[in-house]
Amino acid sequence: MPFPRTSGLLLHPTSLSSPYGIGDLGPSAYEFVDFLWASGQRYWQVLPLGPTGYGNSPYMCYSAMTGNPLLISLERLKEGGLLDAADLAELPPYPGDWVDYDVVRETKMPLLQRAAARFKQQATPGQWQEFELFCASRSFWLNDYALFMTLKAVNGGSSWHTWDGAIAQRDPTALEEWRLKLSDDIFCQKFFQFEFFHQWQLLKRYANQRQIDIIGDIPIYVAHDSADVWAFPHLFHLDLETGLPQLMAGVPPDYFSDTGQLWGNPVYHWERMQATDFKWWIERFQATLEFVDIVRIDHFRGFCAYWAVPQGEETAMNGEWLEAPGVAFFEKLEQTLGRLPILAEDLGVITPDVEALRDRFQFPGMKVLQFAFGGDLDNPFLPFNFERNFVVYTGTHDNDTTLGWYDQLPEHERQNLAQYLGLWSPDTVHWDLIRLAMSSVANQAIVPLQDVLGLGGDCRMNFPGKPEGNWGWRLKPGQLNGDLSDRLHHLTRIYGRNPQSRHAEGNPHHPDNASSD
Repeated sequence: MPFPRTSGLLLHPTSLSSPYGIGDLGPSAYEFVDFLWASGQRYWQVLPLGPTGYGNSPYMCYSAMTGNPLLISLERLKEGGLLDAADLAELPPYPGDWVDYDVVRETKMPLLQRAAARFKQQATPGQWQEFELFCASRSFWLNDYALFMTLKAVNGGSSWHTWDGAIAQRDPTALEEWRLKLSDDIFCQKFFQFEFFHQWQLLKRYANQRQIDIIGDIPIYVAHDSADVWAFPHLFHLDLETGLPQLMAGVPPDYFSDTGQLWGNPVYHWERMQATDFKWWIERFQATLEFVDIVRIDHFRGFCAYWAVPQGEETAMNGEWLEAPGVAFFEKLEQTLGRLPILAEDLGVITPDVEALRDRFQFPGMKVLQFAFGGDLDNPFLPFNFERNFVVYTGTHDNDTTLGWYDQLPEHERQNLAQYLGLWSPDTVHWDLIRLAMSSVANQAIVPLQDVLGLGGDCRMNFPGKPEGNWGWRLKPGQLNGDLSDRLHHLTRIYGRNPQSRHAEGNPHHPDNASSD
């Protein structure tokens, strides 16, 4: 689906500033929406919103259809009477510019449990009805997820395939026994999702009222240790005796790694998926579209063919390409849900059949400027080679920041960059790439907020292949200001990405109108 000429910023909610150690859906999220509005932007792109496990990667969640409870705003719970001032009075000192996930979990989860208990005690009949309707309408994923998370806690956080055999293999009698035994904990998990959904919908409505759409990711794969794989093992290539993946997902050697990337996720059993008319996938899209306006499919090429690595391999080098029924799936998706606003992450090893699948459904592909200056003039990432139905990025969450990238750039690429840009300065290379993205013919331009702020490589979001130490960067209070929004708005206007001027002036919702113009 071709999109209008627009632009936006990439920032995961965990990176927002807040007093509680992690970005959340409280006041700073609304302030960021106001910054987008004042800057003339039309999109807020986020990463997957699900609950994270080892490594804190949003691309390895415990569920493909749920929200991360750590994003729930404690201030909003206090406003709703589910927490009080005393609950928030003795919190530990958190790092100001980084998420310490362990400390956040240790302090925040007991407070969320306290809020769930108070809801159970004092909810009005109307609130109970709303909660029960929420649970019933999302029973496809919510019941299994809530039980999965409580069982995981009972089993010390271990992966589901190591649990007692009756539970790991979902014996109905054992499942019912544990549902009764763990009913209070299961209620808490359902309440977390109910509250996340409520807070997110308020934020999304606030953004949409300001003509800002949210772009969200669907990672093509789900984590092995997830409610999805535990509840639907037949839809994945698993060894049914051990529960381990028979075939693991990844990519062969590429720009990011000489040995490829071995993600470890089990690959789909596409024949069985197709036999169910892709019901699980359609449910996943429906769940995602409750959170976002536009879906970016991460690793889109996996719908055409996917790299499958046998269990036991330690790198992704020894795999093979297997075909996936992408055409049949997207036809069924469109038949069921209508024509959806989808972006295709088509980076990596892209073959003509992948491009044909993308173009058949008119999904915009991606262009990344950091990839543009290492080859010859046929490099598809050079802006003069773009077509309109693409999204251009200075870099993505997997790239270094533009300043960090430039600091590590080989000399020949620096020379190519300098010749391409003409008049420029190494001190402002981030703004030069932002201008290059905005001025390109691509219909959409997305810029990571770190590039707007001119931050170095220590502020990058993810380093592919590095299992720990990622996903932690956070905004500091006061980093967003009127000068930045003015500069973004100027580029957005002169390059026709938002012809209607929607500056801070006259916006009654802006938190500091005077300083933004």
